[in-house]
Amino acid sequence: MEASQEPPGPPAGRRSRPLRGMRVVEVSGYVATPLSGMTLAQLGADVIRVEPIGGAPDRTRLPRAASGTSLYWSGLNKGKRAVEVDLSREAGRRLVADLVVSGGARGGIVIVNFEGFPELGYERLRARRPDVIRVLLTGRRDGGAAVDYTVQAATGFPLLAGPEGDPRPVNSVVPAWDVAAGLYLATGLLAAERHRLLTGEGQQVRVALEDVALATAGNLGYLAEAQVNGTPRERCGNHVHGTFGRDFATSDGGRLMVVALTARHWRDLLAATGLTEAVAALARALGADFGDEAQRHRHRGLLAELLAGWFGARTLAEAEAALRPTRVLWSAYRSFTDLAARDALRDNPLMAELVQPGVGRHRAPGSPLVMDGEQAPPVPAPAVGRHTGEVLRAELGLSEEDLAKLRDDGVIGTHDDEREVG
Repeated sequence: MEASQEPPGPPAGRRSRPLRGMRVVEVSGYVATPLSGMTLAQLGADVIRVEPIGGAPDRTRLPRAASGTSLYWSGLNKGKRAVEVDLSREAGRRLVADLVVSGGARGGIVIVNFEGFPELGYERLRARRPDVIRVLLTGRRDGGAAVDYTVQAATGFPLLAGPEGDPRPVNSVVPAWDVAAGLYLATGLLAAERHRLLTGEGQQVRVALEDVALATAGNLGYLAEAQVNGTPRERCGNHVHGTFGRDFATSDGGRLMVVALTARHWRDLLAATGLTEAVAALARALGADFGDEAQRHRHRGLLAELLAGWFGARTLAEAEAALRPTRVLWSAYRSFTDLAARDALRDNPLMAELVQPGVGRHRAPGSPLVMDGEQAPPVPAPAVGRHTGEVLRAELGLSEEDLAKLRDDGVIGTHDDEREVG
């Protein structure tokens, strides 16, 4: 198969690459849209990432390897092809638009996270190719700017995080709305492509980052609780709202998160800790039924005190040994350094050895999707402009003379196709 029809990297099984033959142009940055493109690339799509001359601003975002290569950027752009174009010039934008509308049944799909370039607007693209699919991420539904951290602030979640009794908001270090939005973008794109396959019709798909957070708050009952009950959700630290779950310290400085969602979990936890009779006596004294998770949550403070005493009298290894045979949900807390050093990271089929130019050899994730037993391995992220000549020759039929003129005019980058990150 020609290079233009297959994404970069070693071939994987056909089952793990159901999107082979699909070509997506990605003009984006930061988390949500690159994640969307990478998700599609890991499923076999040929994702062509378009960047300005010298690379996108997020190519240097922390954390970085000693070489200066962004570990963040490399992690979110694995398996793509990279084209370097001066998007500030009309000739550059026309070239990208040509790329979007080319490709026959394989092409006609673009992901963007900004407006402002008329050549890449939906109406202009549709006039050139009626079945074009344009997937757009915005911050807010009205097109206003927002990022994950401002969306967090606007949607209530940071006021529920952090220690009990501390009124200060605590943002999550995980950009959850970016991640969810990236997966919604990929889902919307695939739904639009399915519609095109059935009807021949293209369309524009829009996802607003703030809408993703609001939808999640509604789907999980947070907004209904505020409307129907009229009471604010209480901040409860590391307690799990609505059931029994909390972190516990051990005598040697370890710490575990323990969750008992079901009556079976709860019985197993009490049996493992030898607290069955003590908790039964507490239930009788309170007139409570701890088989009901709502009552376990209501009396979580007293129950946690009993359990904290048991964990505090044991080492982490002793606590793990007691919990391991049970159905209780638990895990010791680990740092990223701890996680990276564990055999579990090396033995997990998700993680495979990757040689990323500018970073070196390390274990990186492929797709978490297992397709009929097959899982796509990780493929290195591309250097700036790594595939510019290759893509424009194969996809637009440009000659070497055409490419030389574009380079001389500053429309495309001058990086050699064989150049690697370093």
